[in-house]
Amino acid sequence: MKPKLIADYACVVGEGPLWHPMEQRLYWIDIENGRMFRYHPASGQHEQCFEGDVVGGFTIQEDGPLLLFMARGAVKLWRENGLTTVIDEIPEEHDSRFNDVIADPAGRVFCGTMSTDKHPGSLYRLDIDGTCKKLLGDIGCSNGLGFSSDHSRLYYTDSTSRTIFLFDYDKSTGSISNKRIFLHSPKEMGLPDGLTIDAEGYIWSARWDGGCLIRYTPDGIEDRRIAFPAKKVSCVTFGGSDYTDIYVTTAGGNNKDQEGTGAGGLFHMNLGIRGKPEFFSRIG
Repeated sequence: MKPKLIADYACVVGEGPLWHPMEQRLYWIDIENGRMFRYHPASGQHEQCFEGDVVGGFTIQEDGPLLLFMARGAVKLWRENGLTTVIDEIPEEHDSRFNDVIADPAGRVFCGTMSTDKHPGSLYRLDIDGTCKKLLGDIGCSNGLGFSSDHSRLYYTDSTSRTIFLFDYDKSTGSISNKRIFLHSPKEMGLPDGLTIDAEGYIWSARWDGGCLIRYTPDGIEDRRIAFPAKKVSCVTFGGSDYTDIYVTTAGGNNKDQEGTGAGGLFHMNLGIRGKPEFFSRIG
């Protein structure tokens, strides 16, 4: 099945699709323009629902609002009536921004940042009491994260090094250890970007400048590759009532002549493969 274009807001960096099970809607962002959108499959309607500061990623809180991870290390709670600040700034990230984030089974959030001319990127963990701890440094571009089916391992992408790493993960403490390479991608396959794990434990990796989405077995063997009419395939998630709907974001909507006719659009597929719900964040 070929990907179907659902919405095209010509996103410069379309990213972070996430299914909201309470609303039965999909949310996604355009990072550079600080825009957020949502799509309601039952009605076919989609809309822009936020415009403001840069949003690099977000999670869904267990009571429904969205937790936005923004520029300068800021974290804010978004409801229809506005924003509430959780963290105003991380001093070390005053010239950077968050990029990709994921809630863990306990409601913590693993959240990565971009590198700048002055310092590399990092991976942080935001605990449920609102404290933020740096876990990793010397990261080129912190990107896609996902938990194994048994919640014992964390997959983590550094796009700059074209590598998806694997860590042992302790749900009780939120600690990660035993860093090793899950897979390293050759340059011609593009940069590994957003990531998700399906119900069979297979890993889906979006390919920036690779024009495709790749599904890998838990052993790191390519299972299938799906091409898109956009060079910069940025992120993927599962959704729908049975989590067999696949939603994929793309970037480059400001330069479709070079980036592809579908650049900056949101795409949908249903291959009969079931995904898993993402965890809710529980940040107080």
